[in-house]
Amino acid sequence: MNLRRAVSSAYYALFHCLARCCADTLVGGYGADRSRHAWRQVYRALEHGFAKNACTARKFIKKFPQEIQDFAGTFVTMQEKRHAADYDPTACFLKSEVLKAIEATETALKNFRNVPIKDRRAFSAYVLFKKRI
Repeated sequence: MNLRRAVSSAYYALFHCLARCCADTLVGGYGADRSRHAWRQVYRALEHGFAKNACTARKFIKKFPQEIQDFAGTFVTMQEKRHAADYDPTACFLKSEVLKAIEATETALKNFRNVPIKDRRAFSAYVLFKKRI
């Protein structure tokens, strides 16, 4: 088992779930009367660093349901692990740690998908757009 690849893939499962959520909730899901171009544009608009920064802003994250808060925390943790896996040749991973991380990712994904659409839509806007206060 390539542990580095497993860590990277777990993070990307979160990232692509969030990108799809952004596109589906803001443009329309599969089967909706939507522009494919607009859907793809929103999907591709999600930026790794911007999303991570949004997910670490406790002042705002705490306003979302617990499932989204948990997703945000897992997103940040897994992005940090992915950076180590992909860019640090000296990083070391234990199989037990990677399996725990994959399990946490699966739980975060499952719970996130069960959050009401209005909250997922608000989270999508939050991770995509700069805050103007």
